[in-house]
Amino acid sequence: MGILSWIIVGLIAGWLAGELMRGSGFGVVGDIIVGIVGALLGGFVATALFGVPDPLTGIDFTTIIVAFLGSVILIAILRALRGARV
Repeated sequence: MGILSWIIVGLIAGWLAGELMRGSGFGVVGDIIVGIVGALLGGFVATALFGVPDPLTGIDFTTIIVAFLGSVILIAILRALRGARV
């Protein structure tokens, strides 16, 4: 997947995860970074637990869902590490 695809999927996944998780947010750049790292985390989890071969291939619904779930997991980990703020 090209860098532009990673940025687009990261933006979408990070924004969706930020909306779902509610809170102070990370800003536009932070959401992109959380989305990209979340996509990597989601891809790893999808491959390790469910045996999905190459879950991050381009911009499609499955890739966005995997990246979104990874982003939600990442936000939960980040909030647990720094303490939740409402």
